Amino acid sequence: MVHPPVVLRAHIRYIIVMSVKLLIFDLDGTLVDSSADIAKAINYAFSSYGVSEVSVAETVTLIGEGLTRLIEKVIERKAPGLDPRTLVARFIDYYSTHVSDDTRAYPDVEKVLTALIGYKKAIVSNKTEALSIKVLKALDLLKYFDSVLGGDTLPEKKPSPMPILDVLSRFDMRPEQALIIGDSIYDIEAGRAAGVKTVAALYGYGDPGFWKGADYRVESIEGLMEILDLKAR
Repeated sequence: MVHPPVVLRAHIRYIIVMSVKLLIFDLDGTLVDSSADIAKAINYAFSSYGVSEVSVAETVTLIGEGLTRLIEKVIERKAPGLDPRTLVARFIDYYSTHVSDDTRAYPDVEKVLTALIGYKKAIVSNKTEALSIKVLKALDLLKYFDSVLGGDTLPEKKPSPMPILDVLSRFDMRPEQALIIGDSIYDIEAGRAAGVKTVAALYGYGDPGFWKGADYRVESIEGLMEILDLKAR
């Protein structure tokens, strides 16, 4: 018997959903909005150099490739010639004690993470591991995760597939058993390179069109529930 295409598509989606056991989350722009605190840390780092301050809106365009690259971008735009190492150290000095002044989880994040209790969950961020853990602890989110990888945990960070493959290895999972959820092209590229299904968080910091290579798109974190078909269970 030949099934209508819509039935076949639904059946394939059901198989994919039922095979997922591991959820890999980006942090900034996916679970939390940290842009205001990162902007303040950038401005503190550059405050002694007569550099014009970056706005929160501008900061959003800088986030995604890790701390060193973030500082390098500001130098390129505003202060060519400054030493990024000194500025990274100043950023960390300030940000380490101000990670949650204005940082908040996106709406319904805790509700969704609580509902996902049956899944293994990991953070893969390009923020350093120590700062990622600080943010998660400050917002009482660390308890939901089985593993946290930062941009300095391994020799390579997103868009390299290395951190995704490392997480799969830690949990003895195959690529088809995992989803990665993120708000940038780096998340999508890392997931695809690792053979993992990808979910683009459209509500985050991502550049326009970053989601084009993703398998799924969500307008809020609650959209993940629909992808996993949890409302039907």
